[in-house]
Amino acid sequence: MVAGQTRAEVYAAGGIAATGNEENYGLHRGVLGPLETLAQSVSAMAPSTSPSLTIPLVFALAANATWFVYLLATGATLLVGFCVSRFARLSASPGSLYTYAADTLPPVFGVIAAWALLLAYVATGASVAGGALYYAGVLAQQFFHWTPPALLILAVVCGVAGLIAYRDVKLSAELMLWIEVISVSLILIVLVALLFRFGLHFDLDQFKLKGVTLSSLGPALVLAMFSFVGFESATTLGNEAREPLKTIPRAVIQCAILAGVFFMLCSYSEVLGFRGAPSQLSDSTSPLHLLAAKAGISPLGIAIDVGAAVSMFACVLACTTAAARVLLRMAHARLLPAVLERTSAKHGTPGVAVALSAGLMFAMTAALALGGVSGAEMYDWVGSLSVFGFLTAYALVAAALPFARRALGQHSHWVAGVSAVTVVVMVLIVIFDLRSATDAIHARIPWIYLGYIAAGLGWFWARGTTEGLGTKELRD
Repeated sequence: MVAGQTRAEVYAAGGIAATGNEENYGLHRGVLGPLETLAQSVSAMAPSTSPSLTIPLVFALAANATWFVYLLATGATLLVGFCVSRFARLSASPGSLYTYAADTLPPVFGVIAAWALLLAYVATGASVAGGALYYAGVLAQQFFHWTPPALLILAVVCGVAGLIAYRDVKLSAELMLWIEVISVSLILIVLVALLFRFGLHFDLDQFKLKGVTLSSLGPALVLAMFSFVGFESATTLGNEAREPLKTIPRAVIQCAILAGVFFMLCSYSEVLGFRGAPSQLSDSTSPLHLLAAKAGISPLGIAIDVGAAVSMFACVLACTTAAARVLLRMAHARLLPAVLERTSAKHGTPGVAVALSAGLMFAMTAALALGGVSGAEMYDWVGSLSVFGFLTAYALVAAALPFARRALGQHSHWVAGVSAVTVVVMVLIVIFDLRSATDAIHARIPWIYLGYIAAGLGWFWARGTTEGLGTKELRD
């Protein structure tokens, strides 16, 4: 930022990405094109894992309304995407949602956004590492009748993801893109074949929401939202994306729309495909494998299981990349030690932050594995924790948007209204989440999250500095 220039003036001049060298953070600027930027968001969502692990959980609650729940989740995600994309047109920074909140709201809210977003990415990576462990076990049993050591699988997944994230952000983005393209394509082939096998007709039970109770939709919506979290993670590549003020907003909205259509198609097709099956969709350990056999293309079922495992690795890679950028930005704001700002001159990546991100994911999952927790349970429990982090960051960004626009003299009642609705929707989802806790583990998760945020605030107050948070500059 140029000396004497306010944050609002930086916004008006075209965003943080266009300012002085001190905002480069040591990252390689402009190395990622539009598709590679989109790949970051797509991979952080890991869309090819939801048809196998998340949609069956949603079906257990919503049954014939599964597709409708994903429609509601798509709407909620687009509300968030609207607010995020509006901010992304103004500024580009590796801190993403944290920077948006910190540049506008009082310091305490910026700190909450920072710690919430960090937990969101780390916990999502850990959750999906647990999913990779689950699928590694499924495939090893299927081919070798052997269960691999949990710690070995987790170490390989987190370690290799950390190494690739450190080596080259462009390489990691291209790898994530191809993994997701192949995985999603295989799933779409099975679903289209299944629809043709059953005939192109409407499943009236699904469209009439037969047997669905209103009370079940709230908890199901919470689960469906986990399929979308991470869709905004392209914003963490603000310094590395080419023309970030254009490509990042587009990537955020495109990701939300494409994912929503994909999840609705998957949920409708899976519910239809399990009609008359001897087992329920909610009880299946590999639903797409069974549907591929039903569609007469069994080999693709095996390929989809392999693709799901590899896609989960891509998600761990995406979350490692995103979490490392958030750590870098937090260190830049003096919320964390300066060592996390260090970047490799050769690779243009924050090596210490990448190592810490991957290490935290491994530590979380390893501790659970040593406690006898299965990969599927890790995916569920740690994923539930990550949702609180994302919802907090989403709500704070939505709340900050009208204030940022007012500071630029661009106040809009329509934008303010959308922001208010988004905040209300995020709060309602949190309430649904709290009410849907059906066991002791899930009941403790909100308290674990609140304790974590309290510790983050305590660390902030103990350090006694607001340097780098941006709020004072905006107000000046």
